[in-house]
Amino acid sequence: MRMFLKVQMEVEAANRAVKDGSLPKIVQGFTDRFKPEGAWFTSVDGKRTMIAIFDLPSTADIPVLAEPFFTGMNATVDIAPAMDAADLQAGLSAL
Repeated sequence: MRMFLKVQMEVEAANRAVKDGSLPKIVQGFTDRFKPEGAWFTSVDGKRTMIAIFDLPSTADIPVLAEPFFTGMNATVDIAPAMDAADLQAGLSAL
């Protein structure tokens, strides 16, 4: 299932992860495993933030996805199903 992911990293924990080199390793671990359609990096509410669209093969993969962000950068992780325009059109036509 296509998913929307937003990871907001706690500032001090992310600073430590930048200094010790773990931040890029955690992000690379996510991209290597889940191969997102796209991943963007920005600042939201003053926090380093990653936004990605990717396919989630199974809900059992959520801990594998989220735990490195939780434990490595004290991040908040929001994940939700996402539709593209074709999905929306198909869903609306079923109403």
